[in-house]
Amino acid sequence: MSIQPQNVILKTAVFTGLALIAFAANSVLCRLALGTGAIDAASFTAIRLLSGAVTLLLILIVRREKSLLPRKGSWISSIMLFLYAITFSYAYITLDTGTGALILFGAVQISMILISVFSGNRLHTSEWLGMALAFAGFVYLVLPGVSTPSPLGFSLMMVSGIAWGIYTLRGRGSENPLRDTAHNFLRTIPLIAILVTLAIKQTQFSFEGIMYAAISGGLASGVGYSIWYAALRGLSATQAAVIQLLVPVIAALGGILFVSEVITSRLAVSALMILGGILLVILGRYVFIYRKAQ
Repeated sequence: MSIQPQNVILKTAVFTGLALIAFAANSVLCRLALGTGAIDAASFTAIRLLSGAVTLLLILIVRREKSLLPRKGSWISSIMLFLYAITFSYAYITLDTGTGALILFGAVQISMILISVFSGNRLHTSEWLGMALAFAGFVYLVLPGVSTPSPLGFSLMMVSGIAWGIYTLRGRGSENPLRDTAHNFLRTIPLIAILVTLAIKQTQFSFEGIMYAAISGGLASGVGYSIWYAALRGLSATQAAVIQLLVPVIAALGGILFVSEVITSRLAVSALMILGGILLVILGRYVFIYRKAQ
């Protein structure tokens, strides 16, 4: 492995930042829709994935992509995308925000790191320390909102985190992030049809709920995941796993900027811990590569 040029590092940093903002926005939209009962979990998931597919397909048409049929991406990635989305929606019916976030990001980090290690990627001491520090900061942030989870909610969110971890790792080799993400979303349509058929009797929605789901799917999910796939080309599996712990911090900062919430000492301390942990992971990797190159 060689050291990346500065322009590639900057591009990766920008894409990563945009993707994390999209993830945070997605979490807020999901909570607004499902937490207020504006829409049921199945309908939210269906509209979210369909709006993502339509948005990305329109972008491909505008860009005059030659291949609009789902010949890129993969069925495995699409199944993981659908599995993540549906279990995430149903899990948040019984979980509060802090508990859900802790289970989700814990599962994401553990699954991605274990898969990476089993694939033969050796982690160095600085990466282990960085992961521990970042996760400790994350736990410190969400701890006040953590309650004892229901067994069903815990299981669903664990599945959601593992599915997202697998989906993320499969995207690291994407040569055309936008096209691959679009085709992954398009392949979820048969699964959406099955979901809607099975859950049609429990359907309930409002205009507000539909709007939340459409924005979540088209922008925060569709465009956001395409940007994330682009960012993954410059990140190791460990870096990708740890960096996602910033999402709750970004969501909290969004509350400060747009909902007039105040900066708490807990948020400041946790943000420093998470950022410090990420810095250890990233610098540790580049120092290792530099020494190996000499």
